[in-house]
Amino acid sequence: MTSGIDKPRRAGYDQRGIHVLDGCTPWPEDLAAQYRASGHWRGETFDRLLRAWVRAHPRRTALVCGTRRLDRAQLAREAERVARRLAGLGVRAGDRVVLQLPNVPEFFTVFFGLQRLGAIPVLALPLHRRSEIVHLCRLSQAVAYVVPDVHQGFDHRDLAAEVLKESPDLRHVLVAGDPGAHTPLDGPGAPDLPPAPDDASEVALLLVSGGTTGLPKLIPRTHDDYAYNVRASADLCGFGPGTVYLAALPVAHNFALGCPGVLGALHAGGTAVLTDEPDPDAAFALIEREGVTATALVPPTARMWTAAAEWGDADLSSLRLLQVGGARLLPEHAAQARDAFGPVLQQVFGMAEGLLNYTEPDAPEEIVLHTQGRPLSPDDEIRVVDEYDRDVPPGATGRLLTRGPYTLRGYYRAGEHNATAFTADGYYRTGDLVRRTPTGHLVVEGRVKEQINRGGDKVAAAEVEEQLVHHPAVLDTAVVPVPDDLLGERTCAFVVPAPGADAPGRGELAAFLRERGLAPYKIPDRVEALEALPVTAVGKTDKKALTELARELKGSPRA
Repeated sequence: MTSGIDKPRRAGYDQRGIHVLDGCTPWPEDLAAQYRASGHWRGETFDRLLRAWVRAHPRRTALVCGTRRLDRAQLAREAERVARRLAGLGVRAGDRVVLQLPNVPEFFTVFFGLQRLGAIPVLALPLHRRSEIVHLCRLSQAVAYVVPDVHQGFDHRDLAAEVLKESPDLRHVLVAGDPGAHTPLDGPGAPDLPPAPDDASEVALLLVSGGTTGLPKLIPRTHDDYAYNVRASADLCGFGPGTVYLAALPVAHNFALGCPGVLGALHAGGTAVLTDEPDPDAAFALIEREGVTATALVPPTARMWTAAAEWGDADLSSLRLLQVGGARLLPEHAAQARDAFGPVLQQVFGMAEGLLNYTEPDAPEEIVLHTQGRPLSPDDEIRVVDEYDRDVPPGATGRLLTRGPYTLRGYYRAGEHNATAFTADGYYRTGDLVRRTPTGHLVVEGRVKEQINRGGDKVAAAEVEEQLVHHPAVLDTAVVPVPDDLLGERTCAFVVPAPGADAPGRGELAAFLRERGLAPYKIPDRVEALEALPVTAVGKTDKKALTELARELKGSPRA
């Protein structure tokens, strides 16, 4: 890693000449030195890593998507072309670019093109809509926004036109495909590029949090910490040159991107197969055709695959690793998956903020079925505490705190939130309730924060409530989870109608929320009307009582 000692001091750089992204919290120097000395942080940027992968295996297939195949040399050339295109439009090192592409090769050519420039991708999910994208553009002060033309029937060009109007720093919309009124991603670029940034302590990407109290936060991941995240995950999962990884989850999601994900497959010399069709028929055909050896799913999809495998006749014998994470996999569902696919199941419990836990590939069945894994790094520091940050007795359930070589020290431009999300000595308050087994594996028992985990998609109740009360017929509202066999949890909105108004039904509210730009998975699954919301002794909405009521109403016809 370059030291930056002789670099000139200029705006946006620290006294060492290293670019500083305002709003990010660095690791303390003593811990950073420890992580470098241990070999976790190797001073490798993702641009340097891509070049190394090309030198090692230039003609080995990197990405497969339908009939398209890119080898490593082609991927690097396309990334260079994108870098020139963006540089020609004025994108520079340190600039933020919101990247909202589905599972297509262009996602990675843009990702690595931005790495070549030293610009920072902000990874939006394909299902994000106006509410989330405007927020991400404003929060990151993005100068560009990259979208597909039409994906799964949704025209992202129309969305981009709305986002442009509401995002003061946004200068360019680039479209992969028919650009319409916007700028094509393909096109002429700058004849020359500046030298590639080479400091691995800088921010490489901004991941999007699940959000617990409103709109999502941004998670800064440096080259050093995220490269370790990828490399250590790939090593633990046994990735190698023969790995063929099926990306069935969105590659903008941390799980499919780097745990080990597509980046882990590329790092190990393997191949990534990209698809937007995780349903069993389409996915099983890809597994058979491409000889897929590894993939990652959320529990609802894993259950669908398990059921399909019991009656299907696809050849799935190439599969060596089936990761399931994003939400807790119940032991009975884990057992069913193990019966259907053999001893290939791996439970994963992690977060875009950092900490990853895996059940080891050779772990006993009891561990695989009944725990959510053990921390990835020997330098992951774990505490399980009560509400006063006192360590709970061994084996007791408590709140999970963590810090380590790939866990953030602060959300981006979120100083007020960081003051409560981290302890004074830098432990991240994950919001998870866990207990630790004698072997060091974690069992997830629930969430401290008010967040609904709908099949791996995180729904912040407060955000949905904030949108619902804008409906003219809604006086008050509360959103709570309802247990669901398929998704783990669904959402139920209780609404109090405004005086003189009839309570709106789910169809009316769904249309209203879509119009307001809310992502589809955040729209309540059911709506129930009440004359008033119950309150606690101190006058707060009693969500515990509402959750119990939602459970009682679960079997009744949906509103």
